[in-house]
Amino acid sequence: MPKLSRIVRLSAATAVLLLLGGCNWVVMNPMGDVAVQQRNLVVIATVLMLLIVVPVLALVGLFAWRYRASNQEARYEPDWDHSTELELVIWAAPLLIIICLGAVTWTGTHLLDPYRPIERIAPGRKVAPNVKPLEVQVVSLDWKWLFIYPEYGIATVNELAAPVDRPIMFRLTSSSVMNAFYVPTLAGMIYTMPSMETKLHAVINKAGDYEGFSSNYSGAGFSGMRFRFHGLSDADFAAWVARNKAAGGELSRARYLQLEKPTEKVPVMRFATVAPGLFDAAVGQCVKPDTPCMADIMMKDAGMAGMSHMSPPAKEPESPLTTAAPGSPPPADPAHVDHRSHGTPSHAAPPKQPAL
Repeated sequence: MPKLSRIVRLSAATAVLLLLGGCNWVVMNPMGDVAVQQRNLVVIATVLMLLIVVPVLALVGLFAWRYRASNQEARYEPDWDHSTELELVIWAAPLLIIICLGAVTWTGTHLLDPYRPIERIAPGRKVAPNVKPLEVQVVSLDWKWLFIYPEYGIATVNELAAPVDRPIMFRLTSSSVMNAFYVPTLAGMIYTMPSMETKLHAVINKAGDYEGFSSNYSGAGFSGMRFRFHGLSDADFAAWVARNKAAGGELSRARYLQLEKPTEKVPVMRFATVAPGLFDAAVGQCVKPDTPCMADIMMKDAGMAGMSHMSPPAKEPESPLTTAAPGSPPPADPAHVDHRSHGTPSHAAPPKQPAL
């Protein structure tokens, strides 16, 4: 039996090691300053919570062992019901931890707002005032990623690149269903939604080849909706841009409509030119010719709704008895009109109809 127990323990330990070997620790070892700050928040929150969890679990085991039935030396106090010192510890420690967690969460929520431009590229290194962020327009298609670089007039499918230590400003949207743009080593996850634009600011601090993917299920081809993110030096990034320009493809609106159709496991594609205003048309769902943009439709609907509230109420028709010429006396009440001028008493009954 001891030998069998040893084999079971060894097998369990081996299984745990194999499971841990399949884990990707990129979230805990990121290469972008924004992701590093997010990692630090996770670590701080975990440590603060363990300050309560670990002592509680340890005390559960201690009490179970000390006050077991076979321990006759344990103190037995059936009338004990209150301890001011113990109550103070029980309530004060969690309260202090909650205050610390609230302060850390509130600060991190504002400093790491994805819509807020980053103010530093690394600890102690602020963004230079003359540095212009690299704008990347992102469109999640079924089931691939389109990246447009308006500064350079190029576009790629399922490949993203950025210079090291240069701020990146992502503008994101979706062609059909909601997706989630996620490069774990770069920054947190941000959703892409049709007819809407979201933003994400980040920076990569170390050159390398990293993985990006969609973290929100979006259909049959979701598992293959992955791309490579390259952190490059300034010289390598310039060479990468030149290579895309040399590819010679043109991303016209007609070509975009072809890309928009559902396809799975699409290889990397490069485009040397991009149709003007393509991303804004993708946001407005009006890439197809003669299609009104969503913003125009909403403005029109809002304008019509405003006009309906501004229209005056319908005017009731005036009675001929209440219409009088200017300066004339007010008309008499029809219930008291004197009919004697017509030879009929004012209270006379109507004439009887002849019997048939």
